[in-house]
Amino acid sequence: MDSIYLLQMVVSVLILGLLARSLSIHFKIPVIVFLLIEGVLIGPEMFNLLDPSVFGDGLTAIVSFSVAIIVFDGGLHIDFRHIRTIQKSVLKLTTIGVLITFIGATLLTYLFLGVNFELAALFGALVTATGPTVITPIVRGLRVNHKVSKVLELEGVLNDAASVILAAMVFEWIVSQLSGMEAIGFIVYRLFIGILMGAISGVALDRFLTKGPVLTEQTARLITLALVLATYIVSESFGNESGILAVALFGIIMGTSKTPYKRAIKEFKSDLVFMMLSLIFILLAAMLKFDDIAQIGLGGVAVVLLLVVLVRPIAVFVSAKGARLRTEEKLFISFIGPRGVVPASVATYFALKLDLLEIAGGQMLVGLVFLTVIITVVMTGTLSKYVANLLGVIPMEIIIVGGGEVGRILAERFEKRGENVVVVDTSDENCQKLLKLGIRAVHGDAGDINVLKKAGIENAKYLVTTTDQDNTNLLVCQIAKSKFGFKEEQLVARVNNIDNMHAFWDLEIRSMSPAMTTALVLDNMVGRPNMFSMCEVGDEGDILEVKVTNPKVVGKAIKELSFPEKSLLMMVRRGDQSIIAHGNLVLEFDDMVTVIGEGDAAKVVSDILLK
Repeated sequence: MDSIYLLQMVVSVLILGLLARSLSIHFKIPVIVFLLIEGVLIGPEMFNLLDPSVFGDGLTAIVSFSVAIIVFDGGLHIDFRHIRTIQKSVLKLTTIGVLITFIGATLLTYLFLGVNFELAALFGALVTATGPTVITPIVRGLRVNHKVSKVLELEGVLNDAASVILAAMVFEWIVSQLSGMEAIGFIVYRLFIGILMGAISGVALDRFLTKGPVLTEQTARLITLALVLATYIVSESFGNESGILAVALFGIIMGTSKTPYKRAIKEFKSDLVFMMLSLIFILLAAMLKFDDIAQIGLGGVAVVLLLVVLVRPIAVFVSAKGARLRTEEKLFISFIGPRGVVPASVATYFALKLDLLEIAGGQMLVGLVFLTVIITVVMTGTLSKYVANLLGVIPMEIIIVGGGEVGRILAERFEKRGENVVVVDTSDENCQKLLKLGIRAVHGDAGDINVLKKAGIENAKYLVTTTDQDNTNLLVCQIAKSKFGFKEEQLVARVNNIDNMHAFWDLEIRSMSPAMTTALVLDNMVGRPNMFSMCEVGDEGDILEVKVTNPKVVGKAIKELSFPEKSLLMMVRRGDQSIIAHGNLVLEFDDMVTVIGEGDAAKVVSDILLK
């Protein structure tokens, strides 16, 4: 085949990738959906503009190269310092969860499709992997809370490696009849090789970039790319099918490191990953044969749907037992389980080998895997926003400037409420304390616009300044207003010197003085202890301001509504009026109600008023 023709096809595929990206942005649907559609349209089954078979053995090399880069990039976005509180959940999902999915998928395939048990097990092993290339853009686009997003992203990266090793073991069992200790030895050896190579590469590159000679960002990116490919090749040479685990661990080590070049590497890898993703998915989709899908029939559709609505939730809830995740968060994690690049590419690779060995079932395997990818990706991509809103896992984005005691306590309270919180502080010690609590922290001066951007101010709904320096608090609020368009209701500031209050009021910045607040509280405690005790909510309490939007509440008196015992409606703001809440007060639409509650009582009241 003419090399110019091959290059023309590669360029055409990349152009189609850009088109898919534009459509994805416009329709707010994962890009992988459009890549699959484009691949099928230009493939031999439709317009026959591209036949992947012309690549010959080079297709396997393209797939391997692409998967290595994609998996490394997924690991690069994982920082273990930010996910200390969810590591056990992820570990269980990538062990217990994988095992449950493997058993469930195998049994469903065997019972519903009547294929031989070995082929059913190979399919079961392949679909244990959730696709990080699909999950990552979905959770980042929806901006679900950090706990949920990191569980899903890290699970996707690690599951890819676990799935490949498990599928490789099943494949070897099919072609060479591995059993007993041989099977155990196979998987242990590949785990060892993958972990060893990933750890060596990650530690070596981190030390080189941190303590080695000063490099340009371009040189650092090229060195990283070369080492990623070298790690994959060497790991595969010593233990075939261990390369995915090696590059995944390599990426995670770099993602957790403090190398000064990490940002540049991430930016470069994001562009490269998109190119690889476009290339691999369009090529693999072009290989899809309609006859293979048709032969699977409704039984295959039933298998995939049961994987989504039965097997995946069981795997998640069993794995997340005892984890600090709400039921709604577990349900959302259960729904987000699309399969992606790794199952599709590895299934194609195994099918080619099975055909060479004259073992039946390879094309059926590819068809079933692609059917799984298509259904799970389309379902996740089109319904994820609706499900996230239904389950309430899209929180507010809040930036707190100042990681001292006030900022830390406030951040912990926001985290318990399920909000996305980022704390900015100039003290590395304070940042480390926050990271140990599982709270995201950015080390830097909040007066620097780039630091605020790094903290995510462009997507934040609120900014709270809590430092003990009024000049800093005022400056940051001014930057938020002038540069990022924050309004009065989005800014809250701590004012340490009462004499400075007017400076904040003049700029329409909502502010409070600890000294004044303390005096008012003490004033209420003297001679009126019972009245003040109603306002004491402790560490686990909440004071919320809620807008009345529930039609079932509007027009009813407060005493007619069933609120939790440990809750109290204190104040109702109606336009410019502030009304003390009492039993006979009739609530109106858009009333702003101040609620105080113990435990989660305030949140329950909030749900009643909002629904």
